[in-house]
Amino acid sequence: RRPPAWLVGASPELLVSRQGRTVYSHPLAGSARRSADPVEDAAAAEALLGSAKDHDEHRYVVEAIVEALTPWCSDIRAPKAPELHSTASMWHLGTRIHATLRDPSTPVATLLAALHPTPAVCGTPRDDAMYSIRRLEPNPRGFYAGAVGWMDAEGDGEWYVAIRCARVQGAHAQVFAGAGIVTGSQPEFEVAETAAKFTALLSALGVGHAASTENVS
Repeated sequence: RRPPAWLVGASPELLVSRQGRTVYSHPLAGSARRSADPVEDAAAAEALLGSAKDHDEHRYVVEAIVEALTPWCSDIRAPKAPELHSTASMWHLGTRIHATLRDPSTPVATLLAALHPTPAVCGTPRDDAMYSIRRLEPNPRGFYAGAVGWMDAEGDGEWYVAIRCARVQGAHAQVFAGAGIVTGSQPEFEVAETAAKFTALLSALGVGHAASTENVS
């Protein structure tokens, strides 16, 4: 007799899309909080572009996506260096990956199964990381860090990583965020990055940044 639960959000990260033989992915990994001050905001962007730690974090994701697409695609194009991608609250490192299906009948669902979960939400090597997540994380993720999207009868579709999301049930909202941990990560900075990622949803819910916790009622 509990009210229905809903997954709500606005994910900035395209896991995979397929339109005919054209395949596209836009992974985001490596992040920095934006500032209302233009000077500080520009400095945060430049620091992210120059961060070896964040470039390593991003590289793991891009390499995994290219490797997963290789059996299904040809002419895979992934720039050597990421670009800045911005949302209202965050800067991200992003790489636009384009590819062409070898077999035009391969549906987007097949590509989705090959790609998910990427190191951005799971880690690498995948099997070892998934084992550690299941053993160490104190709360189940539910749909968080999964994938949401659509596929039509022709096999075309778009799927996004379920981040920047919340589980809403009645008057209760559980908000999720996380950060990638790699060599060079510092705990206090990763905590601050995770808190910053709550901003978009908390603002939509009318909750101040001071309440950036995992569970918000």
